[in-house]
Amino acid sequence: MSVSNVPGAPPPPPPPPILELRDVEASYGPFRSLFGISFAIAERGVTALLGSNGSGKTTVVRICSGLLHPTGGQLLYQGEDVTQRRAFRLARMGVVHAPEGRSVFATLTVEENLVLTFRQVFGRRGSRAALEKSYELFPRLGERRRQLAGTLSGGEQRMLSLARVLVRAPDLLITDELSLGLAPLIIDEVYATLATIHSAGTALLIVEQHVHQALTLADHVVVMGKGRVSLSGLTAELGDISERILPAMQGETTAGTRGAGA
Repeated sequence: MSVSNVPGAPPPPPPPPILELRDVEASYGPFRSLFGISFAIAERGVTALLGSNGSGKTTVVRICSGLLHPTGGQLLYQGEDVTQRRAFRLARMGVVHAPEGRSVFATLTVEENLVLTFRQVFGRRGSRAALEKSYELFPRLGERRRQLAGTLSGGEQRMLSLARVLVRAPDLLITDELSLGLAPLIIDEVYATLATIHSAGTALLIVEQHVHQALTLADHVVVMGKGRVSLSGLTAELGDISERILPAMQGETTAGTRGAGA
């Protein structure tokens, strides 16, 4: 009989957060951009990172994916210190970053864009199964598989860039402004796919200016302002969104700040 099954035995300790930032600081040359950022993303959790333009959100996600190393503090992945780990190594560990913008080859078809990526990752034999899975995630891409990527709508190009990284389900997916410039129906479709990925076990860090869209998935919210965390907590505990989250994004309140992982 295992210790955990013994009557009266203490419950096993919870797993460490999949990603944790501890007092992270960052600078671009002489200019400091982050001041002691601390928060954690739970295993299989969804954290929405919110804030106005210039608040430091993109700097945070670049640090989380290894594209930028902090000048102070620690980055931990599944309890391991990865502060100075390079981006490609974090990617191999299960961290996928879908940055702002559309990373597609405009003169190739949808399918050629996907195959180019999948053959590198899965080889020639595995690329067919990866293609079918990507079309399951984004049926619209299957309908346009022979179309040049440069002729797709902005939302469809966003789907294509996501499909290239989501077929191999990551442990942690970081998205940066997915809804930027997209029509509402496309945004709903993209977020439905994120929900599917999350239900399969992927943790999410969502950077988003459309607060209500991000909160359809998020169980934890971190609001940033001027390089600092101005509000952090469980979505269910933050109360009225218009009274707490939106003013914090505009820098009108810093009260109620909680510790990392609160």
